[in-house]
Amino acid sequence: MNRKYRKTVIAGNWKMNKTPTETKAFMTEFKAILPKGRWCDIALCVPAVCITTAVRAMRETRVGIGAENCNANPSGAYTGEIAANMLADAGCKYVIIGHSERRAMGETDQDVNAKVKAAMEQGLIPIMCCGESLEQRELGITNEWIAMQIKSGLAGIPEEKIRKLVIAYEPIWAIGTGKTATPEQAEEVCEHIRSVIRKLYGSKNARAISILYGGSMNERNAFELLAQPDIDGGLIGGASLVPEKFVQIIEAANQPTA
Repeated sequence: MNRKYRKTVIAGNWKMNKTPTETKAFMTEFKAILPKGRWCDIALCVPAVCITTAVRAMRETRVGIGAENCNANPSGAYTGEIAANMLADAGCKYVIIGHSERRAMGETDQDVNAKVKAAMEQGLIPIMCCGESLEQRELGITNEWIAMQIKSGLAGIPEEKIRKLVIAYEPIWAIGTGKTATPEQAEEVCEHIRSVIRKLYGSKNARAISILYGGSMNERNAFELLAQPDIDGGLIGGASLVPEKFVQIIEAANQPTA
Protein backbone atom coordinates (compact mmCIF):
# COMPACT_ATOMS: atom_id res chain seq x y z
CA MET A 1 0.00 0.00 0.00
CA ASN A 2 0.95 3.60 -0.40
CA ARG A 3 -1.68 5.79 1.24
CA LYS A 4 0.27 8.91 0.37
CA TYR A 5 -0.79 8.65 -3.25
CA ARG A 6 -3.89 6.46 -3.37
CA LYS A 7 -6.77 4.94 -1.43
CA THR A 8 -6.64 1.58 0.25
CA VAL A 9 -9.82 -0.36 -0.56
CA ILE A 10 -11.03 -3.51 1.19
CA ALA A 11 -13.96 -4.88 -0.83
CA GLY A 12 -16.06 -7.95 -0.12
CA ASN A 13 -17.50 -10.06 -2.94
CA TRP A 14 -20.28 -12.21 -1.54
CA LYS A 15 -20.95 -14.01 -4.83
CA MET A 16 -24.20 -16.04 -4.65
CA ASN A 17 -24.45 -16.11 -0.86
CA LYS A 18 -26.86 -14.76 1.76
CA THR A 19 -30.53 -13.85 1.61
CA PRO A 20 -31.81 -10.35 2.45
CA THR A 21 -32.67 -11.61 5.95
CA GLU A 22 -29.15 -12.99 6.40
CA THR A 23 -27.75 -9.76 5.00
CA LYS A 24 -29.54 -7.72 7.65
CA ALA A 25 -28.18 -9.98 10.40
CA PHE A 26 -24.64 -9.75 8.97
CA MET A 27 -24.76 -5.95 8.80
CA THR A 28 -25.97 -5.68 12.39
CA GLU A 29 -23.09 -7.83 13.61
CA PHE A 30 -20.58 -6.13 11.31
CA LYS A 31 -21.52 -2.62 12.41
CA ALA A 32 -21.01 -3.56 16.05
CA ILE A 33 -17.36 -4.52 15.46
CA LEU A 34 -16.45 -2.16 12.60
CA PRO A 35 -13.13 -0.42 13.36
CA LYS A 36 -13.43 3.30 14.11
CA GLY A 37 -10.30 4.30 12.18
CA ARG A 38 -10.58 5.56 8.59
CA TRP A 39 -7.40 4.10 7.14
CA CYS A 40 -9.20 2.40 4.24
CA ASP A 41 -12.35 2.53 2.15
CA ILE A 42 -14.69 -0.41 2.74
CA ALA A 43 -17.05 -1.94 0.19
CA LEU A 44 -19.43 -4.88 0.29
CA CYS A 45 -20.60 -6.16 -3.10
CA VAL A 46 -23.69 -8.26 -2.51
CA PRO A 47 -26.26 -10.21 -4.57
CA ALA A 48 -28.78 -7.99 -6.34
CA VAL A 49 -31.68 -8.99 -4.09
CA CYS A 50 -29.65 -7.92 -1.04
CA ILE A 51 -28.61 -4.47 -2.25
CA THR A 52 -31.47 -2.41 -0.82
CA THR A 53 -31.26 -4.25 2.53
CA ALA A 54 -27.51 -3.63 2.69
CA VAL A 55 -27.81 0.03 1.70
CA ARG A 56 -30.48 0.62 4.33
CA ALA A 57 -28.50 -1.17 7.03
CA MET A 58 -25.23 0.68 6.35
CA ARG A 59 -26.64 4.14 5.62
CA GLU A 60 -25.06 5.77 8.68
CA THR A 61 -21.64 4.13 8.19
CA ARG A 62 -18.67 4.64 5.87
CA VAL A 63 -19.25 1.28 4.14
CA GLY A 64 -20.11 1.52 0.44
CA ILE A 65 -22.44 -1.08 -1.03
CA GLY A 66 -21.77 -2.53 -4.45
CA ALA A 67 -23.17 -4.96 -6.99
CA GLU A 68 -21.46 -7.99 -8.50
CA ASN A 69 -22.25 -7.26 -12.15
CA CYS A 70 -24.18 -4.93 -14.42
CA ASN A 71 -25.42 -4.85 -17.99
CA ALA A 72 -23.90 -2.38 -20.44
CA ASN A 73 -27.30 -1.29 -21.74
CA PRO A 74 -29.45 1.34 -19.98
CA SER A 75 -32.68 -0.62 -20.56
CA GLY A 76 -34.30 -3.08 -22.93
CA ALA A 77 -35.23 -6.70 -23.53
CA TYR A 78 -32.50 -8.28 -21.41
CA THR A 79 -34.39 -10.63 -19.13
CA GLY A 80 -32.66 -11.16 -15.80
CA GLU A 81 -30.10 -8.37 -16.31
CA ILE A 82 -29.59 -5.24 -14.21
CA ALA A 83 -28.58 -1.87 -15.65
CA ALA A 84 -26.04 0.46 -14.06
CA ASN A 85 -28.63 3.20 -13.56
CA MET A 86 -30.77 0.74 -11.58
CA LEU A 87 -27.82 0.00 -9.30
CA ALA A 88 -27.07 3.68 -8.80
CA ASP A 89 -30.71 4.42 -8.00
CA ALA A 90 -30.75 1.55 -5.48
CA GLY A 91 -27.85 3.18 -3.62
CA CYS A 92 -24.83 1.31 -4.95
CA LYS A 93 -21.43 2.99 -4.97
CA TYR A 94 -19.38 0.17 -6.53
CA VAL A 95 -19.86 -2.58 -9.11
CA ILE A 96 -17.57 -5.54 -9.85
CA ILE A 97 -16.94 -5.95 -13.57
CA GLY A 98 -15.14 -8.73 -15.42
CA HIS A 99 -14.80 -11.20 -12.56
CA SER A 100 -13.27 -14.46 -13.75
CA GLU A 101 -16.48 -16.33 -12.93
CA ARG A 102 -18.38 -13.99 -15.27
CA ARG A 103 -15.70 -14.33 -17.93
CA ALA A 104 -16.04 -18.12 -17.63
CA MET A 105 -19.70 -17.66 -18.59
CA GLY A 106 -18.62 -16.04 -21.85
CA GLU A 107 -18.02 -12.40 -20.91
CA THR A 108 -15.40 -10.89 -23.22
CA ASP A 109 -12.94 -8.01 -22.82
CA GLN A 110 -15.26 -5.99 -25.07
CA ASP A 111 -18.19 -6.72 -22.74
CA VAL A 112 -16.06 -5.60 -19.80
CA ASN A 113 -15.18 -2.37 -21.59
CA ALA A 114 -18.83 -1.59 -22.35
CA LYS A 115 -19.82 -2.29 -18.74
CA VAL A 116 -17.03 -0.10 -17.34
CA LYS A 117 -18.26 2.79 -19.51
CA ALA A 118 -21.88 2.23 -18.48
CA ALA A 119 -20.96 2.13 -14.79
CA MET A 120 -18.90 5.31 -15.00
CA GLU A 121 -21.70 7.13 -16.79
CA GLN A 122 -23.90 6.43 -13.77
CA GLY A 123 -21.29 7.57 -11.25
CA LEU A 124 -20.49 4.06 -10.04
CA ILE A 125 -16.93 3.01 -9.20
CA PRO A 126 -16.07 -0.03 -11.32
CA ILE A 127 -13.88 -2.69 -9.73
CA MET A 128 -12.47 -4.10 -12.96
CA CYS A 129 -10.99 -7.58 -12.60
CA CYS A 130 -8.16 -9.19 -14.51
CA GLY A 131 -6.18 -12.38 -14.03
CA GLU A 132 -4.48 -15.35 -15.61
CA SER A 133 -5.13 -19.08 -15.51
CA LEU A 134 -2.61 -21.59 -14.18
CA GLU A 135 -1.86 -22.65 -17.77
CA GLN A 136 -1.11 -19.06 -18.79
CA ARG A 137 1.16 -18.57 -15.78
CA GLU A 138 3.06 -21.77 -16.54
CA LEU A 139 3.47 -20.68 -20.17
CA GLY A 140 5.07 -17.45 -18.94
CA ILE A 141 2.51 -15.13 -20.56
CA THR A 142 0.99 -13.64 -17.40
CA ASN A 143 2.18 -10.09 -18.09
CA GLU A 144 1.09 -10.14 -21.73
CA TRP A 145 -2.32 -11.55 -20.84
CA ILE A 146 -2.91 -9.02 -18.06
CA ALA A 147 -1.79 -6.13 -20.27
CA MET A 148 -4.25 -7.22 -22.98
CA GLN A 149 -7.12 -7.38 -20.48
CA ILE A 150 -6.28 -3.93 -19.06
CA LYS A 151 -5.89 -2.26 -22.46
CA SER A 152 -9.09 -3.85 -23.80
CA GLY A 153 -11.12 -3.13 -20.68
CA LEU A 154 -10.08 0.52 -20.62
CA ALA A 155 -10.38 1.23 -24.36
CA GLY A 156 -11.94 4.64 -24.85
CA ILE A 157 -11.82 5.58 -21.15
CA PRO A 158 -10.52 9.18 -21.02
CA GLU A 159 -7.71 10.25 -18.72
CA GLU A 160 -9.98 12.37 -16.54
CA LYS A 161 -12.03 9.31 -15.59
CA ILE A 162 -9.32 6.74 -14.92
CA ARG A 163 -8.91 7.64 -11.25
CA LYS A 164 -12.58 6.75 -10.72
CA LEU A 165 -11.74 3.11 -11.39
CA VAL A 166 -10.35 0.35 -9.17
CA ILE A 167 -8.49 -2.61 -10.66
CA ALA A 168 -8.51 -6.04 -9.00
CA TYR A 169 -5.87 -8.62 -9.89
CA GLU A 170 -7.20 -12.13 -9.31
CA PRO A 171 -5.10 -15.04 -10.47
CA ILE A 172 -7.76 -17.53 -11.53
CA TRP A 173 -5.74 -20.41 -10.10
CA ALA A 174 -6.00 -18.84 -6.63
CA ILE A 175 -9.73 -18.04 -6.48
CA GLY A 176 -11.65 -20.28 -4.12
CA THR A 177 -8.91 -22.90 -4.25
CA GLY A 178 -7.20 -22.03 -0.99
CA LYS A 179 -4.05 -21.36 -2.99
CA THR A 180 -2.69 -17.83 -2.75
CA ALA A 181 -0.03 -16.14 -4.81
CA THR A 182 2.94 -15.35 -2.64
CA PRO A 183 3.20 -11.67 -1.67
CA GLU A 184 6.10 -11.42 -4.12
CA GLN A 185 4.10 -13.00 -6.98
CA ALA A 186 1.09 -10.77 -6.30
CA GLU A 187 3.27 -7.66 -6.04
CA GLU A 188 5.04 -8.46 -9.30
CA VAL A 189 1.78 -8.54 -11.26
CA CYS A 190 0.24 -5.52 -9.48
CA GLU A 191 3.42 -3.57 -10.24
CA HIS A 192 3.09 -4.64 -13.88
CA ILE A 193 -0.54 -3.47 -13.94
CA ARG A 194 0.60 -0.07 -12.68
CA SER A 195 3.24 0.06 -15.43
CA VAL A 196 0.52 -0.62 -18.04
CA ILE A 197 -1.58 2.22 -16.62
CA ARG A 198 1.53 4.44 -16.65
CA LYS A 199 2.03 3.83 -20.38
CA LEU A 200 -1.65 4.50 -21.10
CA TYR A 201 -2.38 7.41 -18.76
CA GLY A 202 0.90 8.76 -17.38
CA SER A 203 2.78 8.53 -14.10
CA LYS A 204 0.43 10.63 -11.94
CA ASN A 205 -2.61 8.56 -12.81
CA ALA A 206 -0.69 5.30 -12.39
CA ARG A 207 0.45 6.41 -8.95
CA ALA A 208 -3.12 7.36 -7.97
CA ILE A 209 -5.06 4.27 -9.07
CA SER A 210 -5.88 1.60 -6.48
CA ILE A 211 -4.95 -1.97 -7.40
CA LEU A 212 -6.43 -4.75 -5.27
CA TYR A 213 -5.40 -8.39 -4.89
CA GLY A 214 -8.26 -10.86 -5.17
CA GLY A 215 -6.90 -14.39 -4.95
CA SER A 216 -7.95 -15.98 -1.65
CA MET A 217 -6.87 -13.08 0.56
CA ASN A 218 -8.01 -13.84 4.09
CA GLU A 219 -7.49 -12.81 7.71
CA ARG A 220 -4.29 -14.88 7.94
CA ASN A 221 -2.39 -13.56 4.91
CA ALA A 222 -3.83 -10.04 4.50
CA PHE A 223 -1.16 -8.20 6.51
CA GLU A 224 1.71 -9.58 4.46
CA LEU A 225 -0.04 -9.02 1.13
CA LEU A 226 -1.06 -5.47 2.04
CA ALA A 227 2.52 -4.68 3.04
CA GLN A 228 3.49 -4.83 -0.66
CA PRO A 229 3.89 -1.35 -2.20
CA ASP A 230 1.62 -1.91 -5.22
CA ILE A 231 -1.17 -3.87 -3.49
CA ASP A 232 -3.69 -1.27 -2.34
CA GLY A 233 -6.32 -3.53 -0.83
CA GLY A 234 -8.20 -6.73 -1.43
CA LEU A 235 -11.23 -8.13 -3.24
CA ILE A 236 -12.28 -10.62 -0.60
CA GLY A 237 -14.42 -13.69 -1.26
CA GLY A 238 -15.19 -16.23 1.46
CA ALA A 239 -13.69 -14.24 4.33
CA SER A 240 -16.06 -11.33 3.61
CA LEU A 241 -19.02 -13.53 4.56
CA VAL A 242 -17.89 -13.69 8.21
CA PRO A 243 -17.93 -10.32 10.04
CA GLU A 244 -15.01 -11.16 12.35
CA LYS A 245 -12.76 -12.32 9.49
CA PHE A 246 -13.63 -9.34 7.30
CA VAL A 247 -12.87 -6.95 10.16
CA GLN A 248 -9.48 -8.60 10.70
CA ILE A 249 -8.63 -7.89 7.05
CA ILE A 250 -9.74 -4.28 7.45
CA GLU A 251 -7.53 -4.01 10.52
CA ALA A 252 -4.60 -5.45 8.52
CA ALA A 253 -4.79 -2.31 6.37
CA ASN A 254 -3.78 -0.29 9.44
CA GLN A 255 -0.03 -0.70 9.05
CA PRO A 256 2.90 1.59 8.18
CA THR A 257 3.21 2.30 4.47
CA ALA A 258 5.92 3.66 2.24
